[in-house]
Amino acid sequence: MMSSGFLQQNVIMKWRHFLLDLAVTIILWSYYTAGFILFFAPFYLLAYCFAGNRQRAFQELNHLFYKGFFGLAKGLIPACRWEIPEDVREIRSSVIVCNHRSYIDPILLISLYPRHTTIAKARLFRIPIFGKMLALSGYIPSKAEGRFGDLMIDLMERMPAFIDSGGNMFIFPEGTRTRDGHIGSLNKGAFKIAKMCQAPVTVLFMENTDKLLPPGKFLFNTRSSNRIILTKISEIHPDYRSDDFSINGFMSDIHRLLIKRNIEKGS
Repeated sequence: MMSSGFLQQNVIMKWRHFLLDLAVTIILWSYYTAGFILFFAPFYLLAYCFAGNRQRAFQELNHLFYKGFFGLAKGLIPACRWEIPEDVREIRSSVIVCNHRSYIDPILLISLYPRHTTIAKARLFRIPIFGKMLALSGYIPSKAEGRFGDLMIDLMERMPAFIDSGGNMFIFPEGTRTRDGHIGSLNKGAFKIAKMCQAPVTVLFMENTDKLLPPGKFLFNTRSSNRIILTKISEIHPDYRSDDFSINGFMSDIHRLLIKRNIEKGS
């Protein structure tokens, strides 16, 4: 039988771990909220009033804000290592598709690319101020319903020029975070946009962000040894004008690439 001293020590250790997770989580989410209001909001206001290209200015500010978030996370969570090679950081003028493991996946990609756009849930555009910021950043609502219809049409019309000029559009075509580690079915949206823009498609694979911030959890896991890895699996330049090209076939090929890498990594 376990001694009472051992049990007491185990309880103390669990509480220490919980308090450490809680302290780091509070600091990170405080940066996310209060830090934004205190340090970044004035720059967004200046960009709104004076920037010649508001969309580009807002995207670059978003990039800097989340770059600061992950810089803080790296300092506070030394047990977590980050492996993001240069060939991922240097992606430009591409539609990026990636598997989806955690809430932090999209903000990690924003932290990597100064010029970027993505698809965000339509309900987020209804949030006062935050929704306006999403629209000003050039992010696309997931549904073209009601007042979002004109916004989506305007953004999609400008998308080819945005990508041609060096911008990236990233999408998580599974549509939601995985709960069991498997790759879910893919939505066609990313591939339709790539065809419309005649853009290359870069396939990324994300690992272990769900171990740092599991889906459905509020606390970061700060104690477990972890390696967050972002890998470029493939860069594809389809011949969209070919009679043999089909979105369904292209989507199936990329789905197989993601499943193959997932199996290789033992997820």
